[in-house]
Amino acid sequence: MKKTVLLFFVIFYFLPLHCESKNDSILKVLDKTIRERSIYTERKETRIQNYKELCKSLSDKEQVYSVLGRLFDEYRYFNTDSAFHYATLKLELAENLHNWEHIFDARMNIADIMSLTGMYKEALDMMASVHSKQLPEYLRPYYYHLYRTMYGLMADYAIREKEKIQYDKIVDTYRDSLLIIKPKGTIEHTLIDVEKLLAGKRYDEALSILNEAKGKIAPSDHNLAFLSFSLAQVYKGKGDKEKMMWNLAVSSISDLQSAVKEYVSLRELAYALYESGDIDRAYTYLKCSMEDARSCNARQRTIEIGAIFPIIDKAYTQKNEKQKHEIVLGLLGISVLSVILLITIFFLYKQMRKVAVARRHVGEVNIELSKLNKELKDVNNRLRDSNNQLKETNLTLSETNFIKEEYIGRYMDQCSTYLEKMDAYRRSLGKIASAGKVDELYKSIKSTQVIENELKEFYLNFDDTFLRLFPNFVTDFNRLLLESERIYPKANEQLNTELRIYALIRLGITDSVKIAQFLRYSVTTIYNYRTKVRNKAAGERDEFEDKVMQIGRLTE
Repeated sequence: MKKTVLLFFVIFYFLPLHCESKNDSILKVLDKTIRERSIYTERKETRIQNYKELCKSLSDKEQVYSVLGRLFDEYRYFNTDSAFHYATLKLELAENLHNWEHIFDARMNIADIMSLTGMYKEALDMMASVHSKQLPEYLRPYYYHLYRTMYGLMADYAIREKEKIQYDKIVDTYRDSLLIIKPKGTIEHTLIDVEKLLAGKRYDEALSILNEAKGKIAPSDHNLAFLSFSLAQVYKGKGDKEKMMWNLAVSSISDLQSAVKEYVSLRELAYALYESGDIDRAYTYLKCSMEDARSCNARQRTIEIGAIFPIIDKAYTQKNEKQKHEIVLGLLGISVLSVILLITIFFLYKQMRKVAVARRHVGEVNIELSKLNKELKDVNNRLRDSNNQLKETNLTLSETNFIKEEYIGRYMDQCSTYLEKMDAYRRSLGKIASAGKVDELYKSIKSTQVIENELKEFYLNFDDTFLRLFPNFVTDFNRLLLESERIYPKANEQLNTELRIYALIRLGITDSVKIAQFLRYSVTTIYNYRTKVRNKAAGERDEFEDKVMQIGRLTE
């Protein structure tokens, strides 16, 4: 990880802006950062856990309030539900202390999270309970920042131009207030000043300020993400797409290394790459953005990503279809080559017979025959290699199609059954509502029993389908484990959690994030399960999951 940070430092400070290959270099760093983002997440979770332990050990309420503030800051762009929880705890403690400064601070924290999740009216109502005249100086910038942010978001999503203009005027007012109250030379003052210049399309002035600030900021400072994003907006306004993409990549790396889940840069970079024709990276980056937005429960970002995801997903699918078509053409080419080789072998064989007849008459023919034998051996080797490659490709395609057809059929059956159940559930709620039983209706809506039953049936269907495809999976899987560590489901189960994780891996789903979403566990829990089972392997632990992928594999 130190090497990644060092490489990021070199690219950020020393590569020339006009270098054509620079974007490839920074994108490779971003690719590596995305692959390693679980490391940054684990580091943040460890820091959060330390704060939680510290909070439990403190008896002084002022100190507890301070640590709750740190927990809020850690969760703010990491998980909005947890951030809201700790903001609420801050407010309860502040009210117990009868400390109005703390009360206003906690209320603004709650409003902050509400605005991040799109609850603009509720956020404005909460801010209305904060009396600006009673705020201490150190809280005023936060107060102005929240109003500027909320009205800015409302302007972005305003339907009518009239409201948009009205909100933009309010944003300008609070932005000017921040410029007055924030000391010049600070990164906050610089970013706000640049935002004002961007609103007025004064790109050259904004670029001059940002280039000066860039030399004063360390690559490990998360403010680099905001500064680079502002630079990207400047270059976007100037029509320089290459530099815009480079700065979006720098901003994305800074966000990911800070374990931020609520961000914009990576999403905008994905769309820019899509427009440039780099479909694979665009799909990977947008998928990463969607996973992080869902993990953070940043509903506004999820909606924004959802607006462009179908476009990139369609392009990605079309590209894969094209690649499949090219594979088919390649297989046809190999088949034609095999026929040609067989014909060649036939003629070589005839030639060998002629040489054998003339062998006793012409001594030089022996040398020619030796050459022909060598050529025949080479041809046979090439033919064997071609046939093996063709067989392997056909087996892989057959297995993939077999699994895909089985699961598509099951998926359609389950969707149909689920629709029928939802309709029945809707009718039952309608009957309760028509009977005027409000309490019973609320109780039915609040109950999670329906979801739990559906999940249970979903997993049973998954287990049943998988074991139809791989009936000997449990037996074959246990052969890979030490005899004393073998895993068996209970009498009333087909698969347990550990077996289900490796069933998904056998189907080709190896990403712990996807497995965690499927099984409704945390990524850390899935990681721990996988590590625990690998430690039970009878052979090499590093080869364990590769051996799992071979279970039930189709053969000739």
